[in-house]
Amino acid sequence: MTLLMILFLHLYSSQGFSASTRRQNRLFLDTAIEEEWSALLPLGIFHGITTNPILLERAGLQCTETSVQCLAKKALKMKGCNEFMCHTWGISSDEMYKIGMNLSETDRGRIIIKVPVTFEGTKAASRLMESGVRVCLTACFSPHQTMIAAGLGAEYIAPYLGRMMDNGIDGVEECKKMQAIVSGMGSDTRVMVASIRNINAMADLTSCGICTLTVSPNIVRDLFDVTLTSLSAEDINEAVFRCGFDPIVGTDVDMNSN
Repeated sequence: MTLLMILFLHLYSSQGFSASTRRQNRLFLDTAIEEEWSALLPLGIFHGITTNPILLERAGLQCTETSVQCLAKKALKMKGCNEFMCHTWGISSDEMYKIGMNLSETDRGRIIIKVPVTFEGTKAASRLMESGVRVCLTACFSPHQTMIAAGLGAEYIAPYLGRMMDNGIDGVEECKKMQAIVSGMGSDTRVMVASIRNINAMADLTSCGICTLTVSPNIVRDLFDVTLTSLSAEDINEAVFRCGFDPIVGTDVDMNSN
């Protein structure tokens, strides 16, 4: 069984393959580049889109309330985007609260505001939630921070796997601890792993029950880079042609005709 097959079995097999059931497990596309949305959302494997100011910068977009609101509207009009995550900003909790309210005002049901799991950020997150805003606490690097999200009742907590690994931390094991804490506290908070650098890490995470992930377009394309699958598909197509399919007219041809 290939790594790709294992990954998607873990992502989608727990309760079946219907569209509504698949969304019990959530895979997000982590980019602010609209061309990537158009190219990858039709795969049908995503729950939504995640962004942050760094991704906005890479996409050549302004990090303003108006720009992010416009981006959210575009994303949520696209088939396959059920949720859109964007990052509030500011130094004080008052600033983060105000900007978070403004960013989410166009669709409070489907826009999730990402807030850093700092002292001021948590105060802002608490106020946002009281105001009916869905929240993801982000920039998580330690399992004990998961207790903050679970205690607050935040919908998501986002650990940065790649950055943990860059700093000599076993990020996969730390994420497993985070999931155990959430489960142990009886919380509905989802551990949404971000900053994923390779598909092997995705398989490790999903195999232990962490099935909410956000991944870059490059990682998504790596999922389909399986040589044996490509060769098998080519073999099948070649067999179809040998059996009389005409690619020009798109129909069968009479192999016995002269």
